[in-house]
Amino acid sequence: MLFPKAGVPAVKGLIPGVNFVEWAKLIGRKPTYALLLLVPIVNIFIFTGMAVDLMRSFGKLKFIHTAASVIYAPAIFAKVATNDNDKYQGPILEMEHDYAEQIAAAEKSGDKYALKKLQEDNPYKKGGGREWIESVVFAVFAAAFIRMFLIEAYVIPTPSMEGSLNVGDFLFVSKAHYGIRTPMTVAMFPLLHNRLPIVGGESYLESPSLPYYRLPAIEDIQRGKPFVFNWPVGDSIYLTPQRSYTANQVRRQNIPTNGELITRPIDKKDHYIKRAVGIAGDSLQVIDGLIYINGQPEKVPTHRQFSYDVYLGGDAILDKKKLDKLGIDEGDSALSYYQNWKFLSNKSNDGRKNYDILFLDDSQVESLQAAYPNADIKRKSQEPDANRVFPNNSVLFPNWTVDDYGPIYIPKAGDEIAMTPKNMALYGRLIKVYEGNTVTKKGSQYLVNGQPLKKYTVKQNYYWAMGDNRHNSEDSRAWGFVPHDHVVGKPLFIWFSTKEGNISNGINWDRIFKSASAD
Repeated sequence: MLFPKAGVPAVKGLIPGVNFVEWAKLIGRKPTYALLLLVPIVNIFIFTGMAVDLMRSFGKLKFIHTAASVIYAPAIFAKVATNDNDKYQGPILEMEHDYAEQIAAAEKSGDKYALKKLQEDNPYKKGGGREWIESVVFAVFAAAFIRMFLIEAYVIPTPSMEGSLNVGDFLFVSKAHYGIRTPMTVAMFPLLHNRLPIVGGESYLESPSLPYYRLPAIEDIQRGKPFVFNWPVGDSIYLTPQRSYTANQVRRQNIPTNGELITRPIDKKDHYIKRAVGIAGDSLQVIDGLIYINGQPEKVPTHRQFSYDVYLGGDAILDKKKLDKLGIDEGDSALSYYQNWKFLSNKSNDGRKNYDILFLDDSQVESLQAAYPNADIKRKSQEPDANRVFPNNSVLFPNWTVDDYGPIYIPKAGDEIAMTPKNMALYGRLIKVYEGNTVTKKGSQYLVNGQPLKKYTVKQNYYWAMGDNRHNSEDSRAWGFVPHDHVVGKPLFIWFSTKEGNISNGINWDRIFKSASAD
């Protein structure tokens, strides 16, 4: 509709590729400029700039015209095309260049009168306020798109990956490595994930929304490497000042809340970072804290931690500087949540003094024992607790604990799952929630979307996520599988780090620029 007004046959606007070449020529760009529209993500900025320049080529130079071109170009295109008073002025970029050359020539010749007149009559000049607004809008627009599609910054808030990724670590995460996931939630405040600061409330609207789609991946998720994902069970949560709890957690564990149930779409669920200890197609079992994948023991992460009962003894003198050198601080204490960190007297069941529960890796246990030879250090045993261990069924899985778990199979796309009570306990949420089916039971027969099925065919890959802090990590052992459509990205490196998550405690200089995907 616009091309004929600029002397270009309308049919060229209907031919893919040709239309953008002609468009580039109309605004004063070289025809090859249109090739940038083939570059994912970059093409969004190229298209927006071309839309603004096309309207400017029709004399639409006001801020409102620029805003309309950015927000919804087809509307202003149609308005200009159907308005007889709107005429094509010429390629705006060439005209601006010519005008700038006239100003430069006047400055060079010293013709102050001509220079002043050119500056006063400059149709392309923008006021200071408009320049500032456009700069801010562009910066937010660019930052939002970079964050949405390419790289996002995260901070580690909990000690579930402690040792490998510590509380207070700030890291960059690539959203391209495992395939860029296009936005599903489109009505939202830019640069916010799911909560509004200060005022509270969700920062988005659940509708309108777009279907899930992911661009091709640069690499597959690797077994044993950390990855970032949306909390799979975070679709119905209660929010407390400390953290989010699922509706099932609140019900099973009688957790006090403010009573407000919040529902969230996939891309607005909380972000988690764990290690992908099992990938699609793996069989996993945990025996005495050691993970076995397909019958083979895992490559143990360097800083894998367990909880230990630590008794220093009544006469031991606690040296916090010594502990700090061992990498042991308040964040490693299970009791520090209840009062300021110290080895608490008379806290153990048997009344022994200087006792604490610490989360330690193997090297820390050895170093602590060497520093306090008379200390009694024992790994805490884990008892079965169906309320806290997935799939929360003490009848079918009576002895499962976080240290003795499974075996369990991690499904891949195309797998067939037999519709049995035991499998429904393990894979029921996968079938119903993650893959969007209605499941009912009629006698001993399961019906999926009203159709009786003996086997269900899985639609996507799944992963098993666990934290390196094995006794202080709420992970797949608590809530099950991570669906592929929940995968966010690959951690790249730590760009800043504060001690114990508080800048007042100092900066961990030795962690800056450290890889975030280390073993």
